[in-house]
Amino acid sequence: MDINYGALAIVAGYILLLGVISSLASSSVNSAGSFTSGHGKGHGTPSILIGLILMSEFIGTSTSVGTTQEAYKHGISAAWNVIALGLGFIVYAFLLARKYKESGENTISGIFAKAYGKRARLATSLVMVFALQIIAVATYAGGGAILSGLLGVNQTRATIVCGIIAVLYVCFGGMRSVIHTNIIHALMKYVSIGVALYFGLSQVGGHAGLHLRLEPHMFSWSHVGWAQIFAWFIAGMGATFSTQYVIQAISTVGNPVKAQVASFYSALFVIPFGIAVTIVGMTAKGLFPDIPSISAFSALIGQMDSLTAGIVAAGLAASLFGTSAAISIATATLLYKDVYRPFVSKAPAGAESAKDLTVVRCTTIVMGLLPIVFAIATPDILKIVFLGKALRTSLSVLVLFVFYAPGFGTRTGAPLSIFVSLIAVIGWFLAGNPFGIDNAYLAIGIPLVIMAMSEIYRRFTGKPAARPLAPNMGQE
Repeated sequence: MDINYGALAIVAGYILLLGVISSLASSSVNSAGSFTSGHGKGHGTPSILIGLILMSEFIGTSTSVGTTQEAYKHGISAAWNVIALGLGFIVYAFLLARKYKESGENTISGIFAKAYGKRARLATSLVMVFALQIIAVATYAGGGAILSGLLGVNQTRATIVCGIIAVLYVCFGGMRSVIHTNIIHALMKYVSIGVALYFGLSQVGGHAGLHLRLEPHMFSWSHVGWAQIFAWFIAGMGATFSTQYVIQAISTVGNPVKAQVASFYSALFVIPFGIAVTIVGMTAKGLFPDIPSISAFSALIGQMDSLTAGIVAAGLAASLFGTSAAISIATATLLYKDVYRPFVSKAPAGAESAKDLTVVRCTTIVMGLLPIVFAIATPDILKIVFLGKALRTSLSVLVLFVFYAPGFGTRTGAPLSIFVSLIAVIGWFLAGNPFGIDNAYLAIGIPLVIMAMSEIYRRFTGKPAARPLAPNMGQE
């Protein structure tokens, strides 16, 4: 495909806008704490904007391109993977949003440390970093698949470009930059997917023409299989329950009630987007029935004029930057708080130096660039996405124990369940999900079994139980 210079100019302009916003946000960053929390003056970020931010962070290129890829193969039933996220946010609103805000923590590892001790804190932090890096791999792979067609270069070079640009703007403005830019990303995504949906349907002759071009099973909501759909629900809820950048975003609102409302807004924004991007993948199948499924979205963009292609490509760039920025800042926050501070700096709680800000910024850059190496060789984006979600599902089980069964299990059982789940879920994934059992089922089952066994052991031996989490505690 030849380079579309008009579309490329629109994307470049969008990237320049992000740079300006990041530069402005950097003026309010004067410490590692302000870099990772994004706190500023006032009463917190409005709930509707947090809803947009969370939608922007969860709907990355891995989800956009991965869903079109799955829709190209299985039709409308692919939408369930995004709908599951929206329903996960609804459950999160009822069960966890207020409790996270009341805890006063902006890291999941900090919450676990109070209930299960330092070993659980370190285990949680490492697993979360690993899971988010997996999501980053899929995000960059999706961005590379799109920009390779737009730029007229091979996918490897496009993936490298995506990764480098994605991490640069967030390393200056920190969480404050992520908040501002992700609002713009969310709006841009909706505009672009609306344009892509209109273009795709117009090319196939509307809904009637789409039905003529595709086989009937492509319109079945259960074609992908109920076992797969249920696994998506488990992974979707697990991801919303325990993801680090969700907790960081929620912590910026003014009070627990607003945190709950923000979660409802997230669901409201996520679900329609998922349905729209699925239909886009189906239109690509109708137009290009014999291309590789990962090329579905880029092939559709290749048929557009410069203005339309530029708008859609800018929206996909927003998907890439929104998720990758959130992942970079989340992983940097965890490594700074749970590895650098206790094991390297060993500074007293609350004490920060200029070096701390340098460390957290450098960590943001490294953790943003590291996934590029693996993204180049990623074949199936959506499967990689749900591996990352499954790993976080294990943590969500413990989150529910912390808030709804305080004292259940032991301080040894929690980190053990985290590590066993990590090894088992990855091993099961690499083995190809034997017997048709998705790795998400292991992610939810293993922590339940190990924590139950540790509780039985505790009652027989009199070992100390996990500590209940005290509410309204200040952030570290």
